[in-house]
Amino acid sequence: MQLVCLDLEGVLVPEIWIEFSERTGIPELRRTTRDEPDYDKLMKYRLGLLEQHKLGLPDIQKVIADMGPMAGAKDFLDALRRDFQVIILSDTFYEFAMPLMQQLGMPTLFCHKLEADARGFLVNYHLRMPNQKKEAVKRFKELNFKVIAAGDSYNDTAMLGEAHAGILFHAPENVIREFPQFQVTNNYAELRTAIDTASRTI
Repeated sequence: MQLVCLDLEGVLVPEIWIEFSERTGIPELRRTTRDEPDYDKLMKYRLGLLEQHKLGLPDIQKVIADMGPMAGAKDFLDALRRDFQVIILSDTFYEFAMPLMQQLGMPTLFCHKLEADARGFLVNYHLRMPNQKKEAVKRFKELNFKVIAAGDSYNDTAMLGEAHAGILFHAPENVIREFPQFQVTNNYAELRTAIDTASRTI
């Protein structure tokens, strides 16, 4: 049995924090792991900014819902799900992603959770587990799935390496250079062709 695992941000939806920063006019929220490698420090910084700007979870979800998936993402995903079981593996949070998941037809999503207080302000975050993308693929393999994985960034490469076939989608040049073992695709037609080809060889 074959299973396709896809990253969410950069593959099906825009990069949520960067898009959210632009839509709210809060440039500090563009800060990512490229700027701050300590993820715990980065998330606490983000949560502090959200409270400072009085943005509660309902406000955040409304902004995210207005983003919408990337152009062509739903059609690509609908067609893929007709032929494969598909799991979305992401380092985002359910509370952020659910408005977008509804627009994508509610595919199965594994990600992390946020904690809000009684006022609706975000006060903490909870990882499902460290390196959950790679660990999820490893467990799927233990269940005798043949796994094809696709993603766009550094934090996807462990997942791609663990899968039977790993595919980069619209990845930056530095990632492509550093991980030449993965096939490179730049649009949904190329990605679907790569998935179909991999499914015949793994």
